[in-house]
Amino acid sequence: MKRRDFLKTAGVAVGATPFLLNAGYPQTTGEFKNAIPRWRGFNLLDYFQAMGDSRANKTVQEDDCNMIRDFGFDMVRLPMDYWFWIKTNWRQTRRIEPDDLCTIDEDFLENIDKTIEMLNERGIHASINLHRAPGYCVNNPERESCSLWKDKIAEDAFAYHWDMFAKRYKGISNEKLSFNLINESPNAAPDGDEKRMTAEDYRRVMTRGADAIRAISSDRMIIIDGLNYGNIVCEEMVPSKREQGDPQPVAQSVHAYTPFELTHYRASWGDRNSSFPDPTWPSYRANGDVNWDRKRLEQHYAPWGELVKRGVGVHCGEAGCYSRTPHDVMLAWLNDTLDILTGLDIGYSIWEFRGSFGIVNSQRADVEYEDYHGYKLDRKMLEVLQKY
Repeated sequence: MKRRDFLKTAGVAVGATPFLLNAGYPQTTGEFKNAIPRWRGFNLLDYFQAMGDSRANKTVQEDDCNMIRDFGFDMVRLPMDYWFWIKTNWRQTRRIEPDDLCTIDEDFLENIDKTIEMLNERGIHASINLHRAPGYCVNNPERESCSLWKDKIAEDAFAYHWDMFAKRYKGISNEKLSFNLINESPNAAPDGDEKRMTAEDYRRVMTRGADAIRAISSDRMIIIDGLNYGNIVCEEMVPSKREQGDPQPVAQSVHAYTPFELTHYRASWGDRNSSFPDPTWPSYRANGDVNWDRKRLEQHYAPWGELVKRGVGVHCGEAGCYSRTPHDVMLAWLNDTLDILTGLDIGYSIWEFRGSFGIVNSQRADVEYEDYHGYKLDRKMLEVLQKY
């Protein structure tokens, strides 16, 4: 069977209701019952950033897929840069013009096909995410020639790309594949701001993307990140009533990088001036008062638990600590964070599997690594993850 034929027929047909897929997945026994599975896993970054990568082909490594399966996890989130499959000379010009936003390189998309196939064959759910979409990326947004939030040409292209993926993967079930529309919106400005994204802009663009998908697969599982970099519930996308005009339900994704000064300590893109204080858990202010502790984290995630209670699916699409955060501090913070999320029946995908945030080859200076088939495994971090 050719790969494209496999993708057309893989799995059962998309189910009648994408938010009732709990059977067979671990669930909490308390008051919180998530409408979507409590997937647990990792982000794989092979399609994360196109700029500077000259390889003609990119595929996720089978070793990563095998280890994720063997360690007992069941989800991979794939943050992707759409520049990879734009067929222009952008590698020379370092720019994609508005008229080029929909010039698709089918050959490159075969790599994504293969990745989804590899994951599904191992019983791992794949969630594809536009980390860089036409007109927006949380990293270096100035590279985009137009604005996803303000320019119709970018919004049209955004819908076009999700229409393309909906058609390409129509035959794959929700148990095996979900769509996470865009990574980490910026802070929402007041409505009427002509330059910055507003909550209404976000609602409009996410609805446009969801509608494009559901025109092809009416019940595809769709996830949107919360507002303000995945920190705030997007109320604008929560149906208040099942009446005409209300948005169809989509799941929402929270990102667990709180407190940021702990999770991104000495990360060049976060702690830009190396000014973050040496992290501890709990963390303290200069006067000795507690700044962040488990209680404050519980308050931070409480709105997401309330969203679960309201019947909206919630997942934590990203979580983790950069490798310069002391290992014992990271483990203590991670244990509390995942314990809180698990109590709310919310699953997670760690950023990342292999690399500075991950459990493999993280290059932490204060870890006694275990040799695992030629890789450096952070066994203590793995054991915390496996608890939840």
